[in-house]
Amino acid sequence: MKKRCILLRHAKTAGNEEKRYIGAGTDEELSQSGKDEVTATKDEILKLVTDKTKVFCSPMKRAIQTAKILFDDTNINIIEDLRETDFGLFEGKNYQELKDDPLYQQFLDTNGASGFPDGEKTEDFIKRSVDGFSEAIRKSGADDLFIVCHGGNIMAVMSSLTGKDFYDFHADNLDGYILEIETDGKRVLDLTFDRIGGRISS
Repeated sequence: MKKRCILLRHAKTAGNEEKRYIGAGTDEELSQSGKDEVTATKDEILKLVTDKTKVFCSPMKRAIQTAKILFDDTNINIIEDLRETDFGLFEGKNYQELKDDPLYQQFLDTNGASGFPDGEKTEDFIKRSVDGFSEAIRKSGADDLFIVCHGGNIMAVMSSLTGKDFYDFHADNLDGYILEIETDGKRVLDLTFDRIGGRISS
């Protein structure tokens, strides 16, 4: 069957505004500017939604708040595996606080391949995110689906579906991808995709 899937990164938190690593260990709420941005772009984002769309969401506050602003507290299905990655020792810190840390320099030098010290392994996070995405496909049935999650989840899912590099799919807050997929109800058999950014304006 063919269906549309929207992958949207949640709106900004205070940690996002300070360019901190905000992962599974920091259950931040949206900042006021984040809430304002969702409200300002709501009508444009909802133009991407078909009349039969099920809403799925990470269990973290920032994603749930984004989904509730967009969809007015309608039924939101929580997918536990779509929480953000655990950034380990980098959690809650930004570049200025980490730049002199040799573990962080190693992380940068390997383009993230060295992983997050005391955090979640990248390969484990990618598998978990793909499992969460597959769960949403199964639960959506014949309907389209709209997933509010995290930047890491989007990179994990998109890189797995396309075979391209994880970091090719970085998404800013309230950005992501529109997927037109062919599915057997469990997994994606074929897809085309487009970036949300540029399709909406605040």
